Amino acid sequence: MDSADMLAGPHAVLEALRAGRRHVRRILLARQEGGGITESALGLARAQGVPVEVRPRAELDRLVSGAVHQGIVAEAGPFPYVSPEEIVLRARRGPEAGFLVVLDGIQDPQNLGGIIRTVDAAGPHGLILPRDRAAAVTPAAVRASAGATEHVSVARVTNLAAFLEWVKGEDFWVVGADANTGGDIYATDLTGPLALVFGGEERGLRPLVRRRCDLLVRIPTQGRIGSLNASAAAAICLFEVVRQRRSAEKRLRLTGNGERK
Repeated sequence: MDSADMLAGPHAVLEALRAGRRHVRRILLARQEGGGITESALGLARAQGVPVEVRPRAELDRLVSGAVHQGIVAEAGPFPYVSPEEIVLRARRGPEAGFLVVLDGIQDPQNLGGIIRTVDAAGPHGLILPRDRAAAVTPAAVRASAGATEHVSVARVTNLAAFLEWVKGEDFWVVGADANTGGDIYATDLTGPLALVFGGEERGLRPLVRRRCDLLVRIPTQGRIGSLNASAAAAICLFEVVRQRRSAEKRLRLTGNGERK
């Protein structure tokens, strides 16, 4: 049998059942009754034939190493990564310009989960992670994402710099986010095929990855603290891409005299 993930909390359990991308083997419940999201998760489990077992809360605490579970845990198969080629192919063939998010060494699973939640909301075609020296999609990241991990295509690559060089050959513009250098993101055209790269929490973009970027952008700030945390910065940048693309689409729907086609 392959390894199992213990997904803690009603959001993580519900989204794993909704997505259906990995096998949910059983649900462990600390009480017979449920409400709200927990009840929705139990309803899906019953519909899918997933066993539900009532266990002491202390057992759930032990299974998830003390993580907050709100009385419900799912035992599920490992996270289903996809290939980077699959993500890039889907991005190239879609009706809109390709949009990839690339993380260069995010270490904190809470940050990774927060970024994945934003990726789900903003709608890029997928997320690329390094295979080594970076946070993976663990149960802690699943919980931090409120289950959004179950709906986002995530790939891991052994050599991130080589991947970026490859996607440049696939007509993607590689843009690195940097807290201190680069052009104003709000003044940078992000409407074409794009791979948006974010560095790790402490070191930012590694030199080899930085050299693969076509340009760097920064978020202009006015406060005394020089930079935002990784998850907040990613959210701002991703939704700036969304804003620009929606504005461009709106312009295309208008004729030269301002009347809609």
